Amino acid sequence: MANELRNFLALTYDELEELNLKAKEQRRNRAAAHKVQEDRLKYLTDEKRIKAVTVLFSDLEGRLHMLDYDKKFLLKSWDNLTFDGSSIRGFTAQRESDLRLGIDWSAFYWAPADVFGSGKVLVFGEVIDKGGTSYSGDIRGVLKNYAEELHKKKGYTLNAANEIEGFLFKGSDAERHYHESLKFEYVNTGGYYHSLPGDPLRTFIDTTAEVQRSMGFQNEKDHPEVAPSQFEINYGYGEVVAAADQIQLYKLICRQVATNMGLTASFLPKPVVGVNGSGMHTNVSISENGKNLFWDPKGEEKLSKMGWAFVDRILTHGNDICLLLNPSVNAYRRLDPHFEAPNQIKASAVDRGSMIRIPIGNEKSMRVEVRSVAPDANPYMVMYSIFKTGLDGETSKIKNLRQAERYLPDNIYDAMDNFRKAEWTTTIFGDDVKGRYADLKQASADRCPRALGTFVKAQEVQFHHEVYNQFLWNLF
Repeated sequence: MANELRNFLALTYDELEELNLKAKEQRRNRAAAHKVQEDRLKYLTDEKRIKAVTVLFSDLEGRLHMLDYDKKFLLKSWDNLTFDGSSIRGFTAQRESDLRLGIDWSAFYWAPADVFGSGKVLVFGEVIDKGGTSYSGDIRGVLKNYAEELHKKKGYTLNAANEIEGFLFKGSDAERHYHESLKFEYVNTGGYYHSLPGDPLRTFIDTTAEVQRSMGFQNEKDHPEVAPSQFEINYGYGEVVAAADQIQLYKLICRQVATNMGLTASFLPKPVVGVNGSGMHTNVSISENGKNLFWDPKGEEKLSKMGWAFVDRILTHGNDICLLLNPSVNAYRRLDPHFEAPNQIKASAVDRGSMIRIPIGNEKSMRVEVRSVAPDANPYMVMYSIFKTGLDGETSKIKNLRQAERYLPDNIYDAMDNFRKAEWTTTIFGDDVKGRYADLKQASADRCPRALGTFVKAQEVQFHHEVYNQFLWNLF
């Protein structure tokens, strides 16, 4: 059909940013759910140029799934959207496959037409089981309920910001073709903070930053990272569920922009041996009525007693939750001390080999940085496990806990063993979800050579949970 015959929504980047920032402010101020729903439904009804609504949700491993609903259908049936959960890895068994998608109207985004297509808007969904309650395998829903309960009972707001690194490689679908050459090709070899204006890496970063800005990310800085062809695009902190949603959108935007350029954005933790891997440093804090509870001008490193207690609990359970923060075979290549890897279960203001760093902060920015998180982790699982552990976990009696000689596992098998044996992970997720998650990790590991060796194996790329395709898994 000729473009001039279409009448689909395509807004300028300035118009998109204005709409998204307004929605973001509404979400930040915890506007009443029924009021937000009413506003969104009215907008969709009145805006004739929208043809479809893309509903996003994540599976147990954190892989993003999307369904496009015709707008007219959605307006009539938004409260009864069903789908087959047995087709989603880690969700229901075939015998009990029917699940529903609720709509989180507060998590609504307008996206650039040149990247996402015209006439569409995005919204995050909530997976609901047959009984009408939140589905236990939808960790976004688990996190949201936890955060809302804490706010209701204690007035806490959980805040997070993530520094997500990735690589840009030559060719489309470079990960799926990795087995053909057993190597990735860099698009840039400039290194930290260095790329020429207009080269592919800089163009990719600039374009991605523009898309993020238009979607209300409130960017802070962006730059090439230490390794060749590596990037990092930073944006402001947010309430924990919104922050996790933005991680999913960040990776989606990066992948789509790269694809449009005939390239691949990869979030494998260590796609190339011999250079720095990619992390997802997770900065967290807790506020109450706008006051940062982690700030104490008289505290050690300016961190409050509450903040240090939070750190101590995470250090106590560091090995228990390692599989949640480092969920793939490839992630354990990154925990290599030769490349600033945070593999030591300790806390430090300066040592970047520590699992937890206490960055320089002030009354507004004081926070705890969990550095051992891989960029392929389920962001909702990361946020939930960090906050749940930091607030509700146990504190070990280990002498000098914050500087003890303790290390994270250097392979996924030890991490799985720690995860399965830990009582704490059962407390966090319950037996069912814990067992399903561990089984998924086992299935991936069993498809890969047991010893990591000195080069990246084809299987650890092909069977990575963010790369797999249904056909490949069905061969086994």
